Amino acid sequence: MATEIEFEVNGGRQRVKEDGATPLLLALRNNLELRGTRHGCATGNCGACAVLVEGRPVTSCNTPVEAVAGLTVETIEGFERDAVGKALLGAFMNEQAGQCGYCLAGILIRAKAFLVNTKSPSRADIAEALDDHLCRCGAHHRILTAIERAANELSGGQAA
Repeated sequence: MATEIEFEVNGGRQRVKEDGATPLLLALRNNLELRGTRHGCATGNCGACAVLVEGRPVTSCNTPVEAVAGLTVETIEGFERDAVGKALLGAFMNEQAGQCGYCLAGILIRAKAFLVNTKSPSRADIAEALDDHLCRCGAHHRILTAIERAANELSGGQAA
């Protein structure tokens, strides 16, 4: 049964009328037209659908929309709103870190949560933080380099 569910998305209050069990992914893409979040495996295993809920990465394909009622959600479309998101987007562009791009939104979400909580990470730390994300295009080296670059920028140029 459809009910109205309200939550904050990328800094603005939103309401969707959905069955509470509807995956957050579908509410974001279909109701709010935020299509940067990708539909991947539908089981929470690939990470393509990751979003931030209260600052923590979650897989939106297996998170019911009712679970975020009253909470804050950030999608890739919200990355221009703060320094960490801007640094990551810039670094990924400068390093040409995407190839097909399908997994990148989820990787960027995870990277943002990681960099908010980890100052001056090592390359091994970054790789471990991204371990749950599947990427088949072979851009791993550039992805890791881009996150290192963003971390360096955010720390004022102090290399890890």
